[in-house]
Amino acid sequence: MKAVVFESYGPAELLHVADVPRPEPLDDEILVRVRAVAVTRADVATRDANRNGGPAVMVISRLVSGVRGPRQPILGSEFAGEVAKVGAAVKEFQVGNTIFGSTGFRFGAYAEFVRVRESARIAPMPARLSFEQAASITDGGLNALWCLRLAKPRSGQSILVYGASGAIGTAGVQLAKHLGYHVTGVTSTKNVDLVRALGAETVIDYTRDDFTKNGRAYDVIFDAVGKQSFARCEQSLKPGGRYLATDGFSNLMRAVWNSRFGDKKVIFSIPPRYTKQDVYFLKGLVESGEFKPVVDRSYPLDDVVEASRYVETEQKVGNVILTLWIRPGLWC
Repeated sequence: MKAVVFESYGPAELLHVADVPRPEPLDDEILVRVRAVAVTRADVATRDANRNGGPAVMVISRLVSGVRGPRQPILGSEFAGEVAKVGAAVKEFQVGNTIFGSTGFRFGAYAEFVRVRESARIAPMPARLSFEQAASITDGGLNALWCLRLAKPRSGQSILVYGASGAIGTAGVQLAKHLGYHVTGVTSTKNVDLVRALGAETVIDYTRDDFTKNGRAYDVIFDAVGKQSFARCEQSLKPGGRYLATDGFSNLMRAVWNSRFGDKKVIFSIPPRYTKQDVYFLKGLVESGEFKPVVDRSYPLDDVVEASRYVETEQKVGNVILTLWIRPGLWC
């Protein structure tokens, strides 16, 4: 089968399409023919060993992914596709079902086929959704859901979502609205209308207004793009407020410190723990119209380098998707 592989850490140009063995499902596994897969921040960070995180984060990244080179040469975790084969013990799915989900840090979905357990974070695709849209659900959806739940949401509280037009941000705005928050989104000028359409009651254009200097305060500040810090946001939090981080080694240290001291808390818990039930929860919100996956651009698998470069610009809106071709003989 065809797959995108990389043999060493570094720039996007190291990604290339190659022929690799097609996996076979074990008794409790499903073989999925991938039709669409998201290109995520996690893919980019893993590929370059978290170069931008500093020496300590790079060391941790290599300990997790492989010291000298990647143990898993195929990236991609958020996918949608069709069930091509099932193991003998599989009962929930059958050949021909359309499904979506996440392999997490097992990766492997930049490929024509990926093998997943029946108990993994997968679910039937929501009705009337394209493969590209379905592959856009779990990256931002699971990450935002995990962070918001850690904040112990209470209906009627206020939340500011910084980076409200990215994958996690677009999901965060919609999920916060579902959880009963009064939502303020922060984004650039061109995405103000989008963020408002997703449910934000107030939208701040960061090119014109610095939310840390406008005198407003929030119960929760959710940094969905890892570009803020607790120190910068502290005065914009109400007493007892929570700062939700999605990135940054310093935030992890601050979370440990603030769990013991201080009224305002940094919440940053890794690794995140997602469940199959979480994927079904997101599926339900999509089907009820409360959650709309946002797709910025789609690229064919052969253009993975260009897609990865675009994600690295940190200017994507929602999700970037790779689509896979259909070749004669795939089902043989």
